[in-house]
Amino acid sequence: MLEVRGLAAIRSDRLVFGSVSFAVPAGGALLLVGPNGSGKSTLLRLLAGLGRAELGSVLWQGEEVLADRTGQGARVAYVGHQDAVKPGLTAAENLGRGAVPALAAMGLQRLADLPARMLSAGQKRRLALARLVLRQVPIWLLDEPTLGLDTASVARFGVMLAAHRAQGGVVVAATHLPLPLPEASEFAFA
Repeated sequence: MLEVRGLAAIRSDRLVFGSVSFAVPAGGALLLVGPNGSGKSTLLRLLAGLGRAELGSVLWQGEEVLADRTGQGARVAYVGHQDAVKPGLTAAENLGRGAVPALAAMGLQRLADLPARMLSAGQKRRLALARLVLRQVPIWLLDEPTLGLDTASVARFGVMLAAHRAQGGVVVAATHLPLPLPEASEFAFA
């Protein structure tokens, strides 16, 4: 279980959010919703161990994780706004070992040998999401994961999400669009 207790974040002397608390059980999903600039991305970055919380705690299986950023990094897969795709490498080279099933998961097999600079924005996003297949970690943190995806790609992504949850994985996603996450809880930012 992922649990957040009384988390607060300050950026540039401005309170981004305060007193955020929630729990996501094994196999569960949480949607972070709210207007732009309300703190959704900041919260995801904190959960990934990429920032510091002003107050509060984050627990995984009952143990505090914010103090051990390296351990938390090994526990999470984070897909942010940027796709983190190297343009000079092929799609397969961007994924490295295990690329074939990851490319197949997002319907990118025929683009395996194409340099990433030749991919469309949606194809780059699919490539970034394909990395999730390679990471055998319990927590997926997703920031606007379906941005730029067509309907078929969102459906493929839904299959990935369902498989992760069926294995007890946790998904926390910031979104403005509907995601294929049945029975997901919601946390609304003001």
